[in-house]
Amino acid sequence: MTDTKTKALNWNSKVVTQGDERAPNRAMLRAVGFTDADFGKPIIGVAHAQSNITPCNNGLGALADHIIDAVKSSGGMPQVFGTITVSDGISMGTEGMKCSLVSREVIADSIETVCRGQSHDGVLVVGGCDKNMPGAMIGISRLNIPAIFVYGGTIKPGHHDGQDLTIVSVFEAVGSYGAGKIDRETFEQIERKACPGNGSCGGMYTANTMSSAFEAIGMSLPYSSTMAAEDLEKAESAADSGRALMKLLERDIRPKDILTKEAFENAITVIMAVGGSTNAVLHLMAIAHAIGVDLTLDDFERIREKTPVFCDLKPSGKYVATDLHVVGGIPRVMKMLLGAGLLHGQCLTVTGRTVAENLADVPDQPDAGQDVIRPIETPIYAQGHLAVLRGNLAPEGSVAKISGLKVIKMHGPARVFDSEEDCMRAIMESRILPGDIVVIRYEGPKGGPGMREMLSPTSAIIGKGLGDTVGLITDGRFSGGTYGLVVGHVAPEAYVGGPIALVQEGDLITLDAEGRELTLHVDDEELARRRAEWTPPAPRYTRGVLAKYAKVVSSAAQGAVTD
Repeated sequence: MTDTKTKALNWNSKVVTQGDERAPNRAMLRAVGFTDADFGKPIIGVAHAQSNITPCNNGLGALADHIIDAVKSSGGMPQVFGTITVSDGISMGTEGMKCSLVSREVIADSIETVCRGQSHDGVLVVGGCDKNMPGAMIGISRLNIPAIFVYGGTIKPGHHDGQDLTIVSVFEAVGSYGAGKIDRETFEQIERKACPGNGSCGGMYTANTMSSAFEAIGMSLPYSSTMAAEDLEKAESAADSGRALMKLLERDIRPKDILTKEAFENAITVIMAVGGSTNAVLHLMAIAHAIGVDLTLDDFERIREKTPVFCDLKPSGKYVATDLHVVGGIPRVMKMLLGAGLLHGQCLTVTGRTVAENLADVPDQPDAGQDVIRPIETPIYAQGHLAVLRGNLAPEGSVAKISGLKVIKMHGPARVFDSEEDCMRAIMESRILPGDIVVIRYEGPKGGPGMREMLSPTSAIIGKGLGDTVGLITDGRFSGGTYGLVVGHVAPEAYVGGPIALVQEGDLITLDAEGRELTLHVDDEELARRRAEWTPPAPRYTRGVLAKYAKVVSSAAQGAVTD
């Protein structure tokens, strides 16, 4: 029988002890704490994005310390290193937001670079914000060494006037205050109380969507995706992850053993059930690309059609992730989906057990006396909320989030803006009227560059009281906190000459979420004339990271990947 532990170990633990020519390696490792007894141990990378740039990442270093102790006590030698982060919430609505999606690639590259450069035997990554999470998983997928993702945890809700608050409450308050619907004192109280401590944004926004997806896909420990960042159980789960990684090494279980097509389908199914973010579409396709799994927009639409939404979570629902955790978390959701025949129970996970084995003792019905998780037979929506729209405006596809909508179809005149800032001014100056369909373009992966999120304009539309009467389409993307009749990821994007570049002010557009249609009502002859006259704009950046990104990034329809 093959010694799988030896097979799993890599350069450092097998070679650093062999021969005098390795003495310099040993000398450098002694300087960082290795002893003679340590040179034969597996060396484990512990990557984390600790920073006080954002509350999402402010406690990650402490979690990494718990992992380090657990790895050491389980027979491994940890090597800790840092990765970057960009706060979407802080950069939102500014030029800085263009760096957000770019940071996903920088994070993935940094993790891959360090672990390859140091020949780590395994890696744990601690992340807690929108892009360091998928960035971590892309890096893990490229490396294909035993790995676990550890979520930093969610923030607890703020409170004002008897209502739970999240960061999205503040964005919406901007529009409400601008429309005269709330006074200055209320506005300031919401801003002061929305974020009471460490942790990622509290609703089923992008961070909690991705943590839920990673638990469902099998790369994080059960229950870890909805824990509060500041609770003791989060530290305990981080330590458990360190011990679990050492067991994966012993059995030589690698990401490719876990990240199968069926596992991605499980993640998509859970995202639909909990009402997750549109960003999950972009990120899961990018992770699938990195691991070599064929995942397309059609897979999301196929799964959407058969998966009900039965968790009532913000932004379109009432509750936050900590509320979901109290009533059973993602394991309870998964057990209900498994019982309905909607999950692949045979998929392997980082526990070393299958999905079905992990869920064996989990109740298959929601608890009585709560309505965070509804019975799957009486869901909030009979079908999933992330819909793929196509038409002559989006030949490669686009993504709409259709939960919480009173209006699912709109036919109206285009209000065209070539940047987010121009659109935001029009909204705040009350130049957007009921029945308008706002078009924000040149914000795609190449055109932005960086595919900014449009939370500021969409929240301002909601705050102005126009959420049910104004549609919005963009080749950019949306925050997990966005809701309303909005369509993002329009592909091909404007910068490469996609049809969205040809839209003119006043053109009629049909946005039909139910019919999966995004149509520009301009005849082919006129579109051909416009195309002949169209020229691509000059690049917004000619040097540095944004210029490099714009040169290599793919369409959003392929996950906006760079390799």
